[in-house]
Formats: sequence, C-alpha cells, structure tokens
Amino acid sequence: MSRYRHDLPQMRQDLFLTDGGLETTLIYAEGLDLPLFAAFPLVEQEEGRAALRRYFQPYLDLARARGVGFIIDTPTWRANPDWAARLGFGPADLERVNRLAVAFAEQLRAEATDHVAPIVISGAMGPRGDGYQPDTQMSETEAQSYHAAQIDTFAETAADVISAVTLNYVEEAIGIAKAAKAAGMPVIISFTVETNGCLPTGQSLQAAITQVDEASGGYPAYYMINCAHPRHFAHVLEDRGAWLDRIRGIRANASTRSHAELDAATELDSGDPAALAQDYRAMRTKLPSLCVVGGCCGTDHRHIRAICEAVAPA
Repeated sequence: MSRYRHDLPQMRQDLFLTDGGLETTLIYAEGLDLPLFAAFPLVEQEEGRAALRRYFQPYLDLARARGVGFIIDTPTWRANPDWAARLGFGPADLERVNRLAVAFAEQLRAEATDHVAPIVISGAMGPRGDGYQPDTQMSETEAQSYHAAQIDTFAETAADVISAVTLNYVEEAIGIAKAAKAAGMPVIISFTVETNGCLPTGQSLQAAITQVDEASGGYPAYYMINCAHPRHFAHVLEDRGAWLDRIRGIRANASTRSHAELDAATELDSGDPAALAQDYRAMRTKLPSLCVVGGCCGTDHRHIRAICEAVAPA
C-alpha cells in the first residue's frame, strides 16, 4: 500500500522531478497509436508496458544520478468514464486499468532499488472534457460525483497522492478536491492557462486557486500549472501575494504556441530545451515553494535534464 500518503516528501521543499509529455513522446518518438490521446490501455498489454518502461527509465536514471526525488504519474489521464466509454471500456474495465496502472508504477519503484531519494506514486487524472477547452462544464457536485469512482479506486491502491492535471475551470477542480477529501486521499490540483495567463474561462489563476481553497477548506496539498509555456504565465507570478506559496509544481509545454495552434499542428514542436530550462530557473525566484519540476506536451528527458541542471546545478 501507500508509503507516503500521510507524509508527502515533496512537501519538505526537496527537489522532485516528474516525467515529460508521455503521450506526445509515445506518439511521435515511439510511433505508437494512442486513440483519443489515451495511454491507459497500454498497461493491459505486455508490449504496452514495455513501451512505458522504456519511456520512464531515462527519467528515473536522471533522478537517481542527481540524487533527487521522482514522482511517477500513472498513465491514466484519460481513464475516466466518458473518455473510456469512447474506447470501449466500461466501469469494471476502468477500475481494472486504474489498478493495473498503479501496480505498474509500484513495479517501477520496486525495481529502482538503488534510488536513495523518495519515489512517489501519483494516480493521475484529467478533465472530463477537452483539456484545452472547458466544453463539458459541471457543477461542483456533479464533478465530485463524476470523478469519485477513479479517486476511490486509487484510494484502495498503493498510490500516494492524486494529481488532477490540465484542469481548465474551477468547479471541476473543486469537485475533485472534495471527492479526494471524502476518500482520504491527498490531491494536487493543476490548472492549465492560455497565453494571457488566465484559465480558458477567463478567470485568473489567483482567483481559481483562492476559490478552490475556500470551497474545500484548503484541502489540496498544493497546486501546479501544466500544459502551457512559462512565457504564457510568468507575468502573473509577479504579484508577491501569499497565494504563490500554494504553487509547488510546474509541468510546462515545450512549445510557445497557444492551445489553438497546438490543436491544429500536424508535427510535434519540441521547442528549445535550454531556453525552457532558463525559464524554469527564472520562475524559481518567483515561486518560493516550487519544488516539483517536469514537463508536459512536447517535452522529453532532454528537457527535464536541462531543467534539473538549471534549477539545481550539480
């Protein structure tokens, strides 16, 4: 079962790495077909698990070499009822693959016997609708009910924490926070933003974080920003308010393109790893609690290595 559920080591200000853009790497570098951008079916296949192991290994090697912690996010971003149904997965199938995904992460952690820093298993989950557009908006109560099944499944596994990523409107984030609280699972809430630094709904990042905290009694362990380039949101971090202390993680896109441009793109934009790393280094001066760094769409182990070297020079 969970090692760190009641004592998340990344809350102690130590540096933790995550992986990069799992789906974009598997599609563009590995040549895998991931219908609907869903990676969770891979955990049911021997070849799929082998591909996931090849994907995670360079990140684990980097974390071990640098002596820093690592967070293994399960490949379950799309493993919720609506997306799964479109792929032919019913409720029982969905529970099975979420459990298999955590078991796979457990195996990766067990194999890293020479890794001295903590390895945390995160049950990853995504929005009910499109990650870039708030096209399927729910009330807080609806969102809590909708996401409860996946959260309750993770609560019965070795997952240490839940990471809800690429959220684009606040009611869904509140519902997830409340469902996690009901299940006794720590939760990380990660919003995505547009090029103006606001959520796709137009709400400011500060207002969104404040609203979730007020509605949930401050339940999220911390907040992250993902699936946007630092140049899209760095300016909103200039405000020296206490709300910035709640942001502990960044998983940025490699590309400076907008969400609309990325949706229309036919080729992967992997950006400039060195430039992205310097953007992270600059953000660490603005975010006093930043301790979790990784990547999102278009990033791979090259980007994470550069980021690690920039924020924590050897």
